[in-house]
Amino acid sequence: MKHQSGFTLVEIAIVLVIIGLLLGGVLKGQQIITNAKVSNVEKEFNSVSVAIYNYQDRYRALPGDDKKADTRFGLAITKKGNGNWKIDGGVFDVSTGDFEPRLFWLHLRNAGLITGPTDDNGLEQPMNSFNGIVGVATAVANIPGLFVGFSNIPPDIASFIDTRNDDGTPNKGSVQASVGTTTATDYKGTGLYSIYYAM
Repeated sequence: MKHQSGFTLVEIAIVLVIIGLLLGGVLKGQQIITNAKVSNVEKEFNSVSVAIYNYQDRYRALPGDDKKADTRFGLAITKKGNGNWKIDGGVFDVSTGDFEPRLFWLHLRNAGLITGPTDDNGLEQPMNSFNGIVGVATAVANIPGLFVGFSNIPPDIASFIDTRNDDGTPNKGSVQASVGTTTATDYKGTGLYSIYYAM
């Protein structure tokens, strides 16, 4: 009679426990990474807010809209704003024009309030932790004043950010959202969202 070899129930149970522990560790690791990215978005908003207030306190002007930025920092005349206390233009406009949302970063960099190049490369908008753009503009979604926007945010993360920092409703409050150029009404979509923090 041949002796058949195989796994005992104890060996199978041990293997299943090990697999469970590995899967649990991977899922927990992904949650930690996601939480870190959310925290980075919040820190980026706070850093931009502090830079804006410091710029206003120092120069009595809004970065990006500063009509004296050309003489103040030795920039070309096209690198100044119109002085209307608004950041006019598309918040995530990545074209090469001298639009105020891009001038915003150039002015802050030349003032030494954020790091980065102070020449024409200083017009580049920074990337957020979700590989989207950080932008600043006036009047988007239902936010009437100045806001800081973060693009390329997955729906579940956008909902989490809104709930954690505001009311969880994407078209109301101090944190709002859009999908493309359309104001979001919920976070049930499958596309990427843009989140806007009111200043």
